[in-house]
Amino acid sequence: MSPSAAAPWPGNTPPASLPPGFRARRGLNWGLVGLMYTSFYLCRYNLSYANKAICDEFGFTKGDISTILSMQFVAYGCGQIINGLLTDRIGGKRAMLIGAAGTVTMSLAFGAASFWGMLWLFALLWGINGYVQAFGAPGFIKINSAWFSEKERGTFAGIFGCMINLGRGVANWLLPALLAGFVFMGMWQVPPQHWRWLFWIPAGVASLVAVLLAIFVKDTPEECGCRNVFAGEADHADTEVHTPLSVVFRQIVTNRVVWIIAFSYACTGAVRQSIDQWFPRLFQEVYHLDMRGAKFQWLGLAIPVAASAGSLLSGWISDRFFQSRRAPVAAIIYGLQIVVTFVAAQVSSVNWVLVLVVLIAFTVNSTHSLLGPAAAMDIGGRKMAAFASGVIDAFQYFGAALAIKGLGWVLDRYGWDYYFYYQVPFGLLGVVLMYSIAHRRSLKKGHTH
Repeated sequence: MSPSAAAPWPGNTPPASLPPGFRARRGLNWGLVGLMYTSFYLCRYNLSYANKAICDEFGFTKGDISTILSMQFVAYGCGQIINGLLTDRIGGKRAMLIGAAGTVTMSLAFGAASFWGMLWLFALLWGINGYVQAFGAPGFIKINSAWFSEKERGTFAGIFGCMINLGRGVANWLLPALLAGFVFMGMWQVPPQHWRWLFWIPAGVASLVAVLLAIFVKDTPEECGCRNVFAGEADHADTEVHTPLSVVFRQIVTNRVVWIIAFSYACTGAVRQSIDQWFPRLFQEVYHLDMRGAKFQWLGLAIPVAASAGSLLSGWISDRFFQSRRAPVAAIIYGLQIVVTFVAAQVSSVNWVLVLVVLIAFTVNSTHSLLGPAAAMDIGGRKMAAFASGVIDAFQYFGAALAIKGLGWVLDRYGWDYYFYYQVPFGLLGVVLMYSIAHRRSLKKGHTH
């Protein structure tokens, strides 16, 4: 290698060191893995749009919907721990295909359950959907920890957030359109559909993407003939990615920092899901917005755009200005989140509330990408990233399950006036936890400087 090729390259791997065709092959791999995870979100956020229609049809309360959501979040959290451990053994591609098959099946079944309308059946099916979807994030992170340099992972986490928000953006456009009816390609009038189609159509999308994933995606660069791509990086020195379960379990669960990040991520999940799962109904019931109206359409676009911007910006800032340290950036963002949610609780103008909900989405998705994929890869590397991600992400959903159940109780008894106040304490706890490890140079066990 020439001296110029070996020279330092700030925040990235030197382009000259990458094999010919590697970027294109990584782009194909990354694009399909990202689309697969995008379709998972399309099969997850449909309930937030079907929320009111289901309650109107079967007489469910907000607490009943919170029960369904909490079942999903608890199952997803448990699945993240179990499936993250399994993914480090079986590989990311297999894990994502298992998750795809499961979420397609459960989405079809949830739509079919509309013919019976039993709360326990909806909760059971959505809980199983949560568990199988928990193969998605560990698989996604496992694959990409092998394909990206250690110094690219903060930026990668931002792109990861963009793929999530692509799914949300499609959901925010497609699902209200299915409920209200629309004109397809300016020629065919599609009448309003029953809410069950909000589950069946996303299942079809996920099925198609899963076929492409099975054909084209590879777990590692080595499977495509690209060897020693990230020369000199300790995490890429060993090309083996299938690690004994006992080794993975011991290394991750005995790392104190994992648990600090996990509890902080629970705070992120509590606010993130309080917004994502309830904002459509907030604006329907309190501000009487039509889901096909201009303001609601603006909100449906602005939330994923702001969330993507937060994911990208926070990852880039942590890589560029904080030497890939995630905690200081996360602490600052939690502080901003506190301010925004408190202000949102004070205002009554629909326009201001629209803007502030978008800003909350910006903050929670910033910490979501920093503490989930980026920190997990920092801690676990390519050999243990899936389980590290699983443990951390599990607590996001355990926190969400408790918060959503509590929020449903608050909304049924006290109404929407306490909706934003309810979110403020989670930001406070997030600041404290992230500040406690903000001084650390490394998140790996035993490293502080």
